[in-house]
Amino acid sequence: MNGVIDLGNTFGKLALFEGLELSDFAKGKVKTLIKTLNKVNPAKIMICSVTKSVEELEVLFAEFPSKMILTKESLIPISNDYGTPHTLGYDRIASAVGAFYKFPNKNSLILDLGTAIKYDFIDNEGHFKGGIISPGMKMRFKALHTFTKKLPLIEKEGIPDLIGNSTKTCIQSGVINGIAAELNGIIARYKAKGDLKIILSGGDAEFFESQINYPTFAAPNLALEGLNRILIHNVENNNFTK
Repeated sequence: MNGVIDLGNTFGKLALFEGLELSDFAKGKVKTLIKTLNKVNPAKIMICSVTKSVEELEVLFAEFPSKMILTKESLIPISNDYGTPHTLGYDRIASAVGAFYKFPNKNSLILDLGTAIKYDFIDNEGHFKGGIISPGMKMRFKALHTFTKKLPLIEKEGIPDLIGNSTKTCIQSGVINGIAAELNGIIARYKAKGDLKIILSGGDAEFFESQINYPTFAAPNLALEGLNRILIHNVENNNFTK
């Protein structure tokens, strides 16, 4: 059994894999995930974080000797063509690996709708090319409130009408319909380059899924699946030494 962990600032995700099959999933604070790891005692562990250093992760998971922390030096089963690979978030490369195995020999566009909206493209030969980063939904609501004197802080309440008839509904339309227009516009420009699979992930993916005018594939655990593939790849290439 493999244990795969993707850590954020406060919360993280833990997935357990029997080979390639995801057998269990948990989400919570780091201490909670560590307790779960102690209970299930996976044979090998892969750890990924875009917020904590390798040194911090080594301390947090010191009690687990059979682990691997994803770094820039880790072997990955795809080609990373990013212009500045040292700045590329590990979650983005993990999702790209997940997409490559989910749709082999296909161009894939990953739409990760979370704090930021990330569009990542991997071609049919397994080359990660990069993509786009733009503000996510909560960030846009907060920005309108923070950088103006009178606009209130608003939250989503379903898909709004295009024409708002109050300040609240105008903001909701601007943010939500604006993101929907952005998503469809960006997808159209990518599709103009050739056929591709569109993969949705991230916390806001389900909210916007109905607003996308193209066939999509929901993959809420794409990064975790990619991390498991990276772990397997390193084991097979004798790069997992613990």
